[in-house]
Amino acid sequence: MTIEFIILSLIGLTAYSFFIGRKKALALSSLKNVTVHSQPYYHGLYSALITIFPAFILLILWSWIESSIFSINLREYFKDIADPAVADFYILGVINFAGGIDEKAINHVNFMSAVNYYESTMQMNLVLKAIVIIILTLMVSRYSLKLIAADFKARDLVEIIIIRVMKYASIFAIVITIGIVLSLLFETIRFFESVAVTEFLFGTHWSPQMSIREGQVGSSGSFGAVPVFTGTLLISFIAMLVAGPIGLFSAIYLSQYASINVRLFAKPIIEVLAGIPTVVYGFFAVITVGPFFREMGIFFNIDGFSSESALIAGSVLGIMIIPFVASLTDDALSAVPQSLKEGSLAMGATLSETTTRVIIPASFHGIAGSFLLAFSRAIGETMIVVMAAGFAANLTANPFNAVTTVTVQIVGLLTGDQEFDSPKTLSAFALAFVLFFLTLILNIISLTIVKKYREEYE
Repeated sequence: MTIEFIILSLIGLTAYSFFIGRKKALALSSLKNVTVHSQPYYHGLYSALITIFPAFILLILWSWIESSIFSINLREYFKDIADPAVADFYILGVINFAGGIDEKAINHVNFMSAVNYYESTMQMNLVLKAIVIIILTLMVSRYSLKLIAADFKARDLVEIIIIRVMKYASIFAIVITIGIVLSLLFETIRFFESVAVTEFLFGTHWSPQMSIREGQVGSSGSFGAVPVFTGTLLISFIAMLVAGPIGLFSAIYLSQYASINVRLFAKPIIEVLAGIPTVVYGFFAVITVGPFFREMGIFFNIDGFSSESALIAGSVLGIMIIPFVASLTDDALSAVPQSLKEGSLAMGATLSETTTRVIIPASFHGIAGSFLLAFSRAIGETMIVVMAAGFAANLTANPFNAVTTVTVQIVGLLTGDQEFDSPKTLSAFALAFVLFFLTLILNIISLTIVKKYREEYE
């Protein structure tokens, strides 16, 4: 018996409650001289929600409690280990071994005994968990079906439940955001205890390295982040030069000039670009775009052209984000009231004049939002930059040179076994925090512009 069986049982019992509740409400509403407050659909939905909610809460609490109990009991098998971190490593090894992951590196006299205990106890725990949760679900399902009556306000209760779920989801999203910001902030503060803020923000040489001195791991090198942020902005700027005009003109054509058949055919093809994995774009940059630009550089006798350059990465990245600009801009243009367009055409304006002087200004806030989303997508890209631009942190505005970005450096700094007390590793959090802060400022500026233009056309 597995956890999948329990989940499938919950889903089956919930569906059963929905259909039986709906069927009972239908039979009730078919009676003469009986006025039912809510539609049968709401009675079935309320029965389903009432059925699954207690079981879902119990499943979460049970899983959390059993994890704590297993951890405490397994620790007894490794009580001879003084270091808690090493003991946790062995406990994780037991869980992985029982789950089918071969932990050959773990060698302890009580290891297999702990595995046998964990497997046997876990199996009994799963059986007990399944029995308790299924019985609870059946009891609650039967209770929910008894509530169905002509005057039962199932619709109101369902709406209250849905509103509260959306409310708690919003609160959860806000809490997660705050948690992310605080985690970045605390690690960034630890980094600035070792490296000066001015050196990080205004330094022009980025070369964090690890050094071993007297048996201790430390950090050496430079932490000037200006080349990293310059490379990020340079690649993103090149990407927007590619994606901005192409996406905008594509959206204008599809929304204003193209026939319905062309629109139905062309828009899905453009949006397919958004579903291509970024590693595929990376191979496209290395195999096709890179050699093309190198040949062009040789043909035009351009000095200093690198096989890994901001131009290659930015161009391919721009191709990747074309669907973001085109699709969202098309939606913004299509959302403009038809009365504005018809009024302009009725006054004698051409379709081009209507588009440039009425449609685009009226939808400017949506167009600005699409460009902002595309720019944010470009800033956060990693794979294409790694394959097409490299890791070199060069302070340059020359698009033919190799550069790096913030996300690439974060991946490089946090890959492999790292000492999280080292300034080299903590610098990744500082880079992420500054990038977050810059993106926040960009969002505030963009929202201000959007609000201004929206007020003029509302």
